[in-house]
Amino acid sequence: MRVLITGGMGFIGSHLADELLKKGHAVSLVDNLSTGNIDNIKNIKDHKNLSFKIESIMNEKAMRTFIKKCDMVYHLAAAVGVKYIIDNPLESIQVNVKGTEIVLELANEYGKKKVIIASTSEVYGKNVDGVRAFKENDDRVLGSTTISRWSYASTKSLDEFLALAYYREKKLPVVIVRLFNTVGPRQTGHYGMVVPRFIKQALMNHPLTVYGDGKQTRSFTYVSDVVKAIIALAESRKAEGEIFNIGNPKGITIEELAKKIKKMTNSQSEIAYIPYEKAYEKGFEDMRHRMPNIDKLKHFIGFSPETDIDDILTKTIDYFEK
Repeated sequence: MRVLITGGMGFIGSHLADELLKKGHAVSLVDNLSTGNIDNIKNIKDHKNLSFKIESIMNEKAMRTFIKKCDMVYHLAAAVGVKYIIDNPLESIQVNVKGTEIVLELANEYGKKKVIIASTSEVYGKNVDGVRAFKENDDRVLGSTTISRWSYASTKSLDEFLALAYYREKKLPVVIVRLFNTVGPRQTGHYGMVVPRFIKQALMNHPLTVYGDGKQTRSFTYVSDVVKAIIALAESRKAEGEIFNIGNPKGITIEELAKKIKKMTNSQSEIAYIPYEKAYEKGFEDMRHRMPNIDKLKHFIGFSPETDIDDILTKTIDYFEK
């Protein structure tokens, strides 16, 4: 099959490209490198079944060419990372909304076999029910429009509404995946991603900067597990028109994560607690707990994450050490 991956030189996109090439597909990548890196595809860039273009998904003329030539689209391109969203609010909104609209419109025009839309756990907003894991049909509680970080949740929610509208009205086969803290090699810590940031700080014996009190809970899923789930959903006819959480239901506090990484790297780093307002912006709001319920994913494709947190960190630490 001829596959297009938007954001294909990003962290997840490059790993997805690796796996699709192994499966024998012809893979095309488009990425403007705003948060991606061409080094992410250095091991495959000469592959006979790979082509790539440094271009923005906002260039509708270019996207028309890319989508016309493919059979299906994995739409991963987006403005991502809390820090990036706060620092680039206007661009983030435009790329996440207009970019997805362009992809869906052209995929529908050319009758593509499937479009995978990458969404995010951010769409759930504030977890007002303690540590309960999120289900795909849960109600959402978002903060004020004056708080920049909620713009990301809002744009990705609109992406989901657009995708489902194309499915219901135009019969475009779409699948929406909500990703929960995917981690692993090639991920950058530049835009607020906590695991690579902690690992780099620990390896350099710099302070591990924990935002807030560190009691907030997150769950982490290894990138290869996420890629396997995305591909399995893409290959499933019954998954069309559905939304799926992809993540690990086992949580850990950020404070515990910092201590674990410090121990595993034999680091001399101290753990420094930084107020959210100093790390991001005045009035910043965070989710206290964020874990997925993956019962639906198990039911549709039999998925459970294979890599636990210790193995995730061991593999990612090894990558950054090298």
